[in-house]
Amino acid sequence: MLNLFATGIPQEITAVLNNRDQRVELQNQLVADASQTQSVVALKLNIPGPIKNNADLTRLFLAGLAAFKQKLVVVRQIDWSKSTGPETFLIVEGSSLAIKKQAAIFEDRHALGRLFDIDVLIWQSDLQQVQPISRQALGQPTRRCLLCEQPAKVCARSRRHTVAELQAAINQQYQLFMETD
Repeated sequence: MLNLFATGIPQEITAVLNNRDQRVELQNQLVADASQTQSVVALKLNIPGPIKNNADLTRLFLAGLAAFKQKLVVVRQIDWSKSTGPETFLIVEGSSLAIKKQAAIFEDRHALGRLFDIDVLIWQSDLQQVQPISRQALGQPTRRCLLCEQPAKVCARSRRHTVAELQAAINQQYQLFMETD
């Protein structure tokens, strides 16, 4: 069986946090630059454990990205391939709520969707910062765990599942996708 996590450079938490700070800066700029008819979308993988990027994870990411983009009118695309994981930022035509609905459908229904974190970003004037639109804003339930039916954030915070269990599920999901694609 394919092991997506067999190679790569283990990442320290400081690298992940530094990347998050850089991502926030870019997202703020993209939201400020987008027109009122455009939406800003940030895509990355939900990858547990220290290995966040390698050739196999990049292939997985690019396959999911291509599938997600099929129904979008992309005005601009910014690709990041960092040791902390592949990421892409899109400026697309369409309302933020409509794009978030498409993102939630992709995350829930596409063979690779559960492995992605797709945020549609808006300016929250009351908070004076860029924030992702939540699924709850669309009247949808929170995302479910990859391994059980609990909310994903609850399992992540409580560390209900081991990194090895989550990685095995990701490997299996990607293997099934590759066999049917």
